Amino acid sequence: MTTSSERITWTNRWAFILVTIGSSVGLGNIWRFPYIAGTQGGSAFVVVYLLCVLLVGIPLLMAETMIGRRGRGNPVVAVLKTANESGCSRWWGALGWMGMIGALVILSYYSVVAGWIVDYFWKMLIGVSFESREAAEAGFAALQANPVELILCHSIFMALTVGVVARGVVSGIERANKIMMPALFLILLLLTLWGGVAGDMKQAAHFMFAFRPEAINREVVLSALGHAFFSLSLGMGVIIAYGSYFKQGSSIANASVWVAAAGVLVGLLAGLAIFSLTFAYGLEPASGPGLILQTLPLTFAHMPGGQIFGTLFFLLVVFAAWTSAISLLEPFTSWLNERVGLTRRMSALSVGLFSWLLGVGVCFSFNIWSDYRWFGKNLFELLDYWSTCIAMPLNGLVVAIFVGWAIKRHVAREEIALAGRMFTLWQGILRYLAPLAILLIFAHSLGLLA
Repeated sequence: MTTSSERITWTNRWAFILVTIGSSVGLGNIWRFPYIAGTQGGSAFVVVYLLCVLLVGIPLLMAETMIGRRGRGNPVVAVLKTANESGCSRWWGALGWMGMIGALVILSYYSVVAGWIVDYFWKMLIGVSFESREAAEAGFAALQANPVELILCHSIFMALTVGVVARGVVSGIERANKIMMPALFLILLLLTLWGGVAGDMKQAAHFMFAFRPEAINREVVLSALGHAFFSLSLGMGVIIAYGSYFKQGSSIANASVWVAAAGVLVGLLAGLAIFSLTFAYGLEPASGPGLILQTLPLTFAHMPGGQIFGTLFFLLVVFAAWTSAISLLEPFTSWLNERVGLTRRMSALSVGLFSWLLGVGVCFSFNIWSDYRWFGKNLFELLDYWSTCIAMPLNGLVVAIFVGWAIKRHVAREEIALAGRMFTLWQGILRYLAPLAILLIFAHSLGLLA
């Protein structure tokens, strides 16, 4: 078993920033951000989202990183060590378990969704073209109706994820992110520039940045709060796990700001690239979750060089999904490795196999198990609802209370290393603003706000 003194660390501060950016920059930023912005009024959502990241997201990101670095262990061990240092109950260890189990469940269906992206990347690469909206919709429906194809794509993606995590913290996770994150930003920049050439960038920029305060309503605010929370990988044990490898002496606040800024930048660039093409081809920005899997393939079929840029786009999304999936696999892998004594490879394989099996059930929920419902939802919808509407907000709330109220002030001050008023402001946000914001998300997700 690994002790805190023996624990491997990232090679430097920038390595931590890159891998944490890799965790937060996933399908949420490239797939979810544009379609939510499209359905929630564009600029109104963007402005509120930026405020939510600043006022709630960054303080919570700092809190989870602090727990990980202070505890120097997997999420369960890190929380227990930090709680013990402040004389708190061992029941706080449940916080680590909640995050790890949530990450495992999310990975099971996240891998299936990422498998869709792998499928579209392959289709773009070999020149499959969707010439009409009906063809694009039929193509996506055919994919979901084919369990063999879904399981194959899910298996490929899960194997890629396990392969990286099994190689270890520095040789696997850090090295993969050092390659994929710069590649992701380069591809995204190229696509955004192409959107300026082949698309309607002026209308896209106006849609996203021409602030219309009258468009702000409760739905926009709650959607922005929820997306700010989810897009930074909060409440899943991921940041605690990654924070445990963060070297002492490096600034948690500085690193958290960089991670949040990169996540926001990716979302904004993805939005500009997607909306510029959407507007140029007369498509609907508020088309919802099908925006990149049904609308964009149609766009690529009718634009010059569409196969090249379609292939690049879906490669970008594969990279983003891959780096996030790696972070979801890491918390339970590190627990098995450190507490049970399994080798790193066996730990990653065991966790990956469990998520893969659950993911096979998710694949079936779109076809041969589509008639099976629990609380009115198929397996995919049920797991997504449980993790994003219950587990993640609840875990985030407990993190805010734990760091804001339970941990001794001098322990938090020593680890965060913020001076005077800045520390007081950060702690005040965790004590009051963050819990209130998360409770609003929780109530909204459960349909308690009429």
